[in-house]
Amino acid sequence: MVDSLNRLSRDEAMPQLILLLIIGALLVALLILVARLGSGPEGGAEALVRARQALTQLQTNLLTAELVDRFSSADDYEFVASSAPPSVNSSFRRERKKVMLAWIRQIQQQTASLLRFHLGAARFYTRLSFHSEVSLAMDFGSLLITCRTLQILVRFGGPRVAPSIVRVAAAAAARICEVSESALAFLTAPEPPVERSIAS
Repeated sequence: MVDSLNRLSRDEAMPQLILLLIIGALLVALLILVARLGSGPEGGAEALVRARQALTQLQTNLLTAELVDRFSSADDYEFVASSAPPSVNSSFRRERKKVMLAWIRQIQQQTASLLRFHLGAARFYTRLSFHSEVSLAMDFGSLLITCRTLQILVRFGGPRVAPSIVRVAAAAAARICEVSESALAFLTAPEPPVERSIAS
């Protein structure tokens, strides 16, 4: 009789235990969801500063028209090939290859910083339309693939192999910079008003 009573109370307690476990799991999931939704942008001010620095680096140092034109131009190579001995020509090509690979790495690093900003913090500061987000994602993907392709071509074929790909990479990076600049526009301090003295 005692054995059947224990079995009965265990049978009644099991559904209650399962119900309590389900309720507990739902509460934990709800707490995690509230914590994630309630949290601010990833990285906060630091992410904004890094994104602004990456944007400035891309716009003012890495993607200037003069630099992109120089990398995609054959003028330097033709000049060195026609006026320098073969050893200088060879050295020039090696150094130019190193410089171009360093340039590509810098573009990749700064682009990755902007990508982290857009994935983590941008949605809290700017509202992009679905079309703009898809376009931006395609630009990031295109730029990263183009940079990787350019790296491989330069590494194995030299810096003169793909002048058109240099322009494609620069154009994709410029589109990313344009969207990033508008997303970071609120960080730009407005010009202080000019005080005018009134002559008496």
